[in-house]
Amino acid sequence: MLERRDTYDALYNDFRWTIPERFNIGAAVSDRWAAEAPDRVALFDYRIDGAPDRLTFGELSAHSNSLANGLRKLGVQRGDRVALLLPQCFETVIAHVAIYKLGAIAVPLALLFGVEALEYRLQTAGVKAVFTTAAGHAKLARITGRLPGLEHIVVIEGAAGGAVGFHQLVADNSQVFDVEPTGPEDPAMMIFTSGTTGPPKGALHGHRVLLGHLPGVQMHHEFLPRPDDLLWTPADWAWAGGLLNVLLPGLFFGVPVVAARFEKFDPEAALLLAEKMRVRNAFIPPTALRMLKAVPDIARRFDLGLRTVGSGGESLGRETFEWARAEFGLTINEFYGQTECNLVLSSCAAIGVSRAGAIGRAVPGHRVAVIDGEGRRVKSGETGQIAIARPDPVMFLGYWQNPEATAAKFIGDWMTTGDQGVEDEDGYVHFFGRDDDVITSAGFRIGPTEIEDCLSGHPLVSLAAAVGKPDPLRTEIVKAYVVLNDGVEGNGELAEEIKLWVRERLSAHEYPREVEFVDSMPLTTSGKVIRRIFRDRARREAGSA
Repeated sequence: MLERRDTYDALYNDFRWTIPERFNIGAAVSDRWAAEAPDRVALFDYRIDGAPDRLTFGELSAHSNSLANGLRKLGVQRGDRVALLLPQCFETVIAHVAIYKLGAIAVPLALLFGVEALEYRLQTAGVKAVFTTAAGHAKLARITGRLPGLEHIVVIEGAAGGAVGFHQLVADNSQVFDVEPTGPEDPAMMIFTSGTTGPPKGALHGHRVLLGHLPGVQMHHEFLPRPDDLLWTPADWAWAGGLLNVLLPGLFFGVPVVAARFEKFDPEAALLLAEKMRVRNAFIPPTALRMLKAVPDIARRFDLGLRTVGSGGESLGRETFEWARAEFGLTINEFYGQTECNLVLSSCAAIGVSRAGAIGRAVPGHRVAVIDGEGRRVKSGETGQIAIARPDPVMFLGYWQNPEATAAKFIGDWMTTGDQGVEDEDGYVHFFGRDDDVITSAGFRIGPTEIEDCLSGHPLVSLAAAVGKPDPLRTEIVKAYVVLNDGVEGNGELAEEIKLWVRERLSAHEYPREVEFVDSMPLTTSGKVIRRIFRDRARREAGSA
């Protein structure tokens, strides 16, 4: 969709959306390529030892048709919600495609969720069927009695304990299926917000959401698809970043996608995968990139063939941006979006759209601005809320059964994000922080991301979170919670060194007046730091909870 241009202005001004009257995500990512090149590889399933397994577009089309027929026999109909509690694997993709073809609504969920988190989401969405693993089935068994609407559990390892076997369901049904005639506004998926600032809400998206993502994906991957392109992300496919920034766009463009089952992000294992699979295009969230900094001698030890690396989900920061450029010999293309309206800002170093500390410029086809509380654009250099104008193909249809929350998301035709930002005179947007994360200290409004970025630049720091701690003199002080590199012991001397590190690099009002060392960093399934946990902790410490 995004035709190459030499300048950003030409790229943005020449772009026009092409949204057909009939569009089905499932057919678009499987049947089209199955007809043209059935033996073309759609997915690789990575193996640490030995060659990866392959799934062709012909197989994806046929298996998803069989599964759609099987689901229909189980009573799943158009508009029913079907959850996917699965890792990165072939079955996940086949299930997604089958759900879309059937006209049902996919509800991706992370295997890392505990039973309470699962129960809340399954109940809220009114899920009728769930695809999962044997371990996921065991987890679900504890709550099925409280989910009267859940009629079927399909397990990829096979039938057991009342569950249906995934592969048997595929084998028992015809490979011919008439795809439901869906339009771009018909609901296709429900992705729950990460819940960093409140209860998760189900963001409902139409089939057009895939088309809406394509220009942004092509922008930060510098005009994907190119010969030999190969996509991979450590991000869970249950997250919008993994599903809509990598998996579905890759299949749409006929670019193979690598699936890998890591229980948690392992920097060494990730680099080995990228080397062995000859990954050309990666989406690596900022937290994962910061973790890679702890790996010594990357350039000498790993023969990487990366062409592009995109990063988003939270601010990358100048320190990590510069480190990655030096280490990988390429520029990380940072991008921005939300579950409700993803990939609306992006960078593209190939045409000079890149700036350290910025989260990008407006992707062609999207109108993005920094606004005040009345919906007016603020001047360049002034802080305001990042917002996106409707209509927009990537924008959600609304929150599931929550019209009040949907209405509250808008100021006029601007969809608000709750993210504070600044637009510079060249149109680059700089992320300042979530509304709830902004720290007020001695009259200054301080964004946590710049502090966290500076902290992560310290050679002994792995990850960091900065929050406001109530203070009778300054309103709040900056407190940092720090995870050190493996083998490093925290003490008072190191805490003072870290404080000075930030003070010398930022300013006297931004440095953390308190540093506390912690063993781990609470992260959402999408890899974002849950600052709310530390913010509540700091308030309790101050006696303000």
